[in-house]
Amino acid sequence: MADSSDSISIDMETISLGAKEYLVKTRCGMVSVALFGDQDKPALVTYPDLALNHISCFQGLFFSPEVNSFLLHNFCIYHISPPGHEVGAAPIGSDDLMPSVDDLADQVLEVLNFFGLGSVMCMGVAAGAYVLTLFAMKYRQRVLGLILVSPLCRAPSWTEWLLNKVMSNLLYFYGMCGVVMELLLKRYFSQEVRGSVEEPESDIVQACRRLLDERQSISVQQFLEAMNGRRDLSEGLRKLHCRSLIFVGENSPFHSEALHMTSKLDRRYSALVEVQACGSIVTEEQPHAMLIPLEYFLTGFGLYRPTLSVSPKSPLSPTCISPELLSPESMGLKLKPIKTRIS
Repeated sequence: MADSSDSISIDMETISLGAKEYLVKTRCGMVSVALFGDQDKPALVTYPDLALNHISCFQGLFFSPEVNSFLLHNFCIYHISPPGHEVGAAPIGSDDLMPSVDDLADQVLEVLNFFGLGSVMCMGVAAGAYVLTLFAMKYRQRVLGLILVSPLCRAPSWTEWLLNKVMSNLLYFYGMCGVVMELLLKRYFSQEVRGSVEEPESDIVQACRRLLDERQSISVQQFLEAMNGRRDLSEGLRKLHCRSLIFVGENSPFHSEALHMTSKLDRRYSALVEVQACGSIVTEEQPHAMLIPLEYFLTGFGLYRPTLSVSPKSPLSPTCISPELLSPESMGLKLKPIKTRIS
């Protein structure tokens, strides 16, 4: 673990739902890490999408009873927030460096080194999935596997680049205004949960709207600019031999991006799960659709061992697992694609 003088631990349990919050000093500034669980257990590192943190991006997944019965009991969770995205974040100083996507990936390495972690499992959503994929390509020996939700892997199209520039300018001049918030909610969620004139917004969208209102606009703008300058990772994906599980909502604006990424990964080591009637943030909108694919995926690493004591409501019965699904060679063949819809 790094010298304690390089970082500080702060007690934010009342606002981080029981997590122990660390601020880790890195070359490009302070990074917040919310830690859940026993540090003697294998590590699962998460990274959220633009303008989100572990509460607004992963709470639905990690606090559903079924997931709690195996993820939180088998892993220590390290939720990394993009700079300035954590709960109660102070505004980024004008003298702070604007990080690139490579800087963000390098920060992940510095966090792992601070906690004395070796190889870890990674879970990222959209922009966070890009950061963790880049991290895996740069530091392959530090990544056991990738769980990617609505991932990005190519450079932004002209349409995305222009939209991001518009949002960046709005954030700079007006902060987290209504237009930016609506564009972000459209990025995250399907129309079904965003509501309409006849139908009200769902609870998860209302909760996300409140959390977005607390974000520091300069921090969101800097992450947005970093993603707008990202490069195409497609050519390096074939050489990425850690096993990868990709989830994407069929109504996500990044659906075609996820399909492209799957086509570039080695099929022996990757699997695609398409979730019907869902937007980008599957972890919040339809977390139950992730349970059984995650079970298969993690059992193949020996990181999750089902027991007979799981909840009767849980799909995590040992008899659910077909042994032929657990070898790396079968992942692409047996799990690609799975279309699932949760009522």
